[in-house]
Amino acid sequence: MLRGEAAGAAHQKVRARRGFHLAALAGVAVLGLSAAAGLVSGFPRPALAAQAILNVSYDPTRELYRDLSAAFTADWEKKGGGAIQVRTSHGGSGAQARTVIDGAPADVVTLGIPSDIDAIAKLTGKIPADWRAKLPNNALPYTSTVVFVVRKGNPKNIHDWNDLVREDVGVITPNPKTSAGGRWNFLGAWGYAAEKFGKDDAKIREFVGALYKNVKSLDTGARGSTITFAQRNFGDVLPAWENEAHLITSEFGKDKFDIITPKTSILAEPPVALVAGNVDRKGTRKEAEAFLTFLYTPEAQRIIAKHHYRPSDVSALKPEERPVEIRLFRIEDLLGGWDVIQKTYFDNGGVFDQLTARK
Repeated sequence: MLRGEAAGAAHQKVRARRGFHLAALAGVAVLGLSAAAGLVSGFPRPALAAQAILNVSYDPTRELYRDLSAAFTADWEKKGGGAIQVRTSHGGSGAQARTVIDGAPADVVTLGIPSDIDAIAKLTGKIPADWRAKLPNNALPYTSTVVFVVRKGNPKNIHDWNDLVREDVGVITPNPKTSAGGRWNFLGAWGYAAEKFGKDDAKIREFVGALYKNVKSLDTGARGSTITFAQRNFGDVLPAWENEAHLITSEFGKDKFDIITPKTSILAEPPVALVAGNVDRKGTRKEAEAFLTFLYTPEAQRIIAKHHYRPSDVSALKPEERPVEIRLFRIEDLLGGWDVIQKTYFDNGGVFDQLTARK
């Protein structure tokens, strides 16, 4: 049985009771307009003399942007840019996009999936339609992929996507309606099934539908699913981005979890963009553009690798720092552009809703 909002409410109570560090990191959720009041992920309220920019980001990047923002601040001030603070808001990527659409004064967005930035561009005009051409590597300073976190010793013998449809396996994954991580998990399963069954749409749907019948909790964001799996000990497997998988083992102990890398997985592409309409109104274009440019520097690329994301420029890394090679597929090559993917699979009444509708 899928449990969404009720599970989310229960997670809030659990977080209040337990003092785990990872749970504390999950406390900063969607900021919406309150971001303007100065709620900051990992940074003190800036002094009045300091320029401030707001980065609206998604769930699993809390630790990554804590370090990237600190490095950028030091680099900016060292180069004579003056005092600056980077405020960061985190939550489910779809929900974060909605806060910007509703008026959150983001200077930059670093979201989990291209369709979320496309939505901001279409509904507000604050981001140009060709935003992906404004930065190197199609506005991707890093990528990721989906791996599986299992209980220590892998008691359910999970090795690939096909194991997630077995009746004895309980899956924890975020809701693709609100979470980019949830969408990448869904599309990873879809891509695996498409490779296995070719153009047989009925068999692909049957496979993905069987997987979601095994889902025990649909949290609104990836970090919520991490808490459900790792802290509440609910479910047998958590499909998660590499960085989130490694964070679980470092926070909760390598003696409790194993990371399983499937033979093939999806190339997750979390893009970044300047919110031009906001920076021009606020007078922060120079600082916001510099922040995004910094993400591509060797220093930033090394920080990205340290947090187990896949840097766009591996030449900045030592051989031992480079990510493990996996056979990855791009979902756009399989299903078309993000306009089509979002509308067909995740909009109301789309394929996800069809496969998970209660009968």
